[in-house]
Amino acid sequence: MTSISQRFQSLRNSNQCALIPFITAGDPDLETTKEALRILDRNGADFIELGVPYSDPLADGPVIQAAATRALHKGTKLEHVLEMVADVSPNLQAPIILFTYYNPILNLGIKSFLAQLANVGVRGLVVPDLPLEEAEELINTGTEFGIEVILLVAPTSSQERIEAIAKYSQGFIYLVSVTGVTGVRSQLQDRVKILLTQMRKITDKPIAVGFGISGAEQARQVMDWGADGVIVGSAFVQRLANGSSPEGLQAIEEFSQDLKTAIARPSLQTVGSIQ
Repeated sequence: MTSISQRFQSLRNSNQCALIPFITAGDPDLETTKEALRILDRNGADFIELGVPYSDPLADGPVIQAAATRALHKGTKLEHVLEMVADVSPNLQAPIILFTYYNPILNLGIKSFLAQLANVGVRGLVVPDLPLEEAEELINTGTEFGIEVILLVAPTSSQERIEAIAKYSQGFIYLVSVTGVTGVRSQLQDRVKILLTQMRKITDKPIAVGFGISGAEQARQVMDWGADGVIVGSAFVQRLANGSSPEGLQAIEEFSQDLKTAIARPSLQTVGSIQ
């Protein structure tokens, strides 16, 4: 199974920017989530970030909080999410990145948690409430199981902290585009462009930008600023939640296609042939 690092290298070799949709597991139900994963995989997703519903999602805005609440009310638990992933992941090309808060990991134990992730085919992990200073054990154990732990850089991060995060983050670096929680924004902060330029000077690891990207125009802007990937969450979650399941699934299919088209570049082979 392709790792996150391998997939990003392949994208770089073909001069492409990664599309990384985010959806909440269990909203509106796990069967719909399973079908959503398949649809996103067929319609441009290079990676898929899958959120585990949690009762106190500090980093999430109102759209994803509401989705998590609905999923929890349906009885969605981590074990159910992993069972669903085990069923669908063998047929997906896009590596799955699990987004979860630290408490479920702590409850299961780091080694047991990561072993379960590896067994069901998860390839990456984002833990937004785990600070760098406490991430060493998770990162080291993740390496044993082939799980890449992706760390987040905030717009307010100091240069020293950015350098430390860039050193230890695996797979790619997750650059948060806004100060605050996830959610759809009408425009992105210019600070993102500045940060991307600064980070390029200290690391050659892929950088993906998330939080606040709501449509194709913003995705294209982030790519033009130099991002290796764009992460789109609330806009996907909102579409999947609206209307009946077939309507929601059709909506994310069309949205994924629009985003992929917006960030498509000519391949390096095509550029070379034109010259």
